[in-house]
Amino acid sequence: MKAADAVRRFLGASSPEEVCFTTGEVEANNLAILGAVGEFTRLSTQGFCGRPARQGGKIVISAVEPVSVMFPAEMLEKKGLKVVKVPVDGEGFLDTDGLSEAVDEETRLVSVGLVNNEVGAIQPLREVVELVKDRNHDAIVHTDASDAYGRIRFDVKELGVDLATLSSYKILGPRGVGVLYVKEGTKIERVIEGPIGTQALWPGVENTPLIVGFKKASELAFTDFDSNVEHMRRLRDHLIDGLLSMEDAILNGPRGKGRAPDNANVSFLRCEGESLTIELSLKGVYVSSGSACTRKMLQPSHVLIALGREHEAAHGSILMKVSRYHSDEDVKYVVEAFGPALERLRAIGPTARG
Repeated sequence: MKAADAVRRFLGASSPEEVCFTTGEVEANNLAILGAVGEFTRLSTQGFCGRPARQGGKIVISAVEPVSVMFPAEMLEKKGLKVVKVPVDGEGFLDTDGLSEAVDEETRLVSVGLVNNEVGAIQPLREVVELVKDRNHDAIVHTDASDAYGRIRFDVKELGVDLATLSSYKILGPRGVGVLYVKEGTKIERVIEGPIGTQALWPGVENTPLIVGFKKASELAFTDFDSNVEHMRRLRDHLIDGLLSMEDAILNGPRGKGRAPDNANVSFLRCEGESLTIELSLKGVYVSSGSACTRKMLQPSHVLIALGREHEAAHGSILMKVSRYHSDEDVKYVVEAFGPALERLRAIGPTARG
């Protein structure tokens, strides 16, 4: 398949057979988490339950993983597996000492995202893999690389990971298609059953138009890659600088090269994030309040709480992404829109001064 071979080349994988197309990032992460512990649990008609988890099984994840990793891990915890969430520091970087303590001979899977989807922290994944394999050579290492693919250079063979998740829509491709890279020889089981086409781990009829769209989006993302990344990094810095010049604004995540080139996440105190998204949308500025994955549950982002943010700051966070298609004028317009929106909401909010 030409699409699989194209994605394989951009990933640095050895063969197209290591590329498994799924129906999205969520499904790929679930396949990675649930499929990697297939020897501990079995799929039944009632869901991923079956026989109890084998004594001693363990999953290790970071405390800032996306909910499509967090939730299946927590589900398995209810079935009897032990789940350890390794803490991060105030910028979102993994505590590698904590990881070393968590991984042992009972560990089946370790999942650490290459780039955090909310605060953009780039994790030292090669160091993570070496640490895990040194502690337990048989442990499977998975990374959700959806927020890294097309934004930073990486090679799955150089990183040493066994599994890696990609998302089409996060590189401006069609929704409804993703990829799970599965290193040859990695033991992982299907989590759904059905007719097997070209995807042994993901049964059913492939959505060819979406897969071809993912291939095209990948080709565009890696054309003039270095100049596009530098363009995004410059826009990101201008955006962050403009927003931090406003009163009671706090940057979430690191500055500089430790941050993904497209990511800007800022908390505004004395302002509720969801209200700010609505106010900005009236000016044609569309942003996310905290994590787009948790906002509908009206809960503060678990990522920002893990960074040590108070609930007020977590609820007042705004997540933005720049792309190669954005311009200096776009960033200027966004920054100018924030000022009046913040002033109005803070004037009518419960913490209004005066």
